[in-house]
Amino acid sequence: MSDQKDISRDTPLAGLKVLELASVLAGPSVGMFFAELGATVLKVENVTTEGDVTRKWKLSREPSDTDISGYFSSVNWGKTSFAVDLCQEEGLQIIYRLAAQCDIILVSYKPGDAEKLKVDYPTLRAYNEKLIYAHITGYGPHNPRAGFDAIIQAESGFTYMNGEPDGPPTKMPVALMDVLAAHHLKEAILLALLYRERTGQGQHIEASLFMAGLASLANQATNWLVGGAIPERIGSDHPNIVPYGTIYGTKDGKGIVMAAGTDKQFRQLVTVLGRPELGTDPRYAKNQDRVKNKEEINGMLQSLIGQYDREEILSLLGEKRIPAGGVFNMKEVFEVPESKDMLLEGDYNDGMRIRGVRAVAFHSEHKMSCDKLSPPPHYGAHTRHILKEWLDFEENDIEQLISKGVVYARKKQQ
Repeated sequence: MSDQKDISRDTPLAGLKVLELASVLAGPSVGMFFAELGATVLKVENVTTEGDVTRKWKLSREPSDTDISGYFSSVNWGKTSFAVDLCQEEGLQIIYRLAAQCDIILVSYKPGDAEKLKVDYPTLRAYNEKLIYAHITGYGPHNPRAGFDAIIQAESGFTYMNGEPDGPPTKMPVALMDVLAAHHLKEAILLALLYRERTGQGQHIEASLFMAGLASLANQATNWLVGGAIPERIGSDHPNIVPYGTIYGTKDGKGIVMAAGTDKQFRQLVTVLGRPELGTDPRYAKNQDRVKNKEEINGMLQSLIGQYDREEILSLLGEKRIPAGGVFNMKEVFEVPESKDMLLEGDYNDGMRIRGVRAVAFHSEHKMSCDKLSPPPHYGAHTRHILKEWLDFEENDIEQLISKGVVYARKKQQ
């Protein structure tokens, strides 16, 4: 087991303890965020399912002889794994004892399930009055539906808007509703910690995927609420700005996007492309006119940009500080110099090496996040350690719990 305490001792949340009862993406991503800020994060995994289901969500090219998938590893760095059966009374009592020691509980049950499992806020609060109980739901505390990102993308309007004008509605290739809800829950937890610091009181907080999706519709929501226009599929185009977001093909078969958000930038752009008269043409001089004549101006821009290779045109635009960038695949993304600071690397005892991406994407004058994180844990890798070091179980008692299936402990600690 990596000594996360030593790694994180200089970070602002060192000493904070998080009990993660959540699974899949949204809740665990919150847990990883707090781990990176120095908190000790104990990931509780279900014995009956052999751990978080995402351990099994593998690409065809991923190795089959490990329980660390690419999906699981995306949100589980810096944690310990404790495997227990909550449906057994002994397992439930262990959770109560852990909750008594922790500052934050992360859960992602659909409404009503936490009560059935006896790990709801009132129950756990009886063991720890200062507990911050952070709950991610699909649609809020009063709607019993389970939250699935693909469905909520559809029901919050994102899928309808996404895609080409002549194509079908398209789901985004990242579970964006989970990611957005996780960000909202992080903010709520940080405020709850501040409130507890001032008052000494814990609290129950909740964030839902659906509400997070609505809050993130931004101008597309107000295009309807203010302008009365239902946003339609327009590919990569922007509904309010031209040229902005449109993908233009280059001579070498690659693509670029631009973000010429002002009339001045548009004039600079067409000057670089050798057509300065377009910047004063009354059909294109003002942004609203360009929006009205989008197809014409985009066609001309494509013709001009198509005469250059990608790196050549990006260099020309960069010299004039015209916002533009390449359409990169994932390999190219991590060749960008700024990507290097976001990379995580870790090694397991069996020689396996893994890489990942940080959850914390900000910098501060003072040290905020850990320089290193332990790699995503194997299933049940720290069960023995938690029982012994946190709860003072004797070895014989631990073996009995294992034999009865109350807990699972990986034989070789990682």
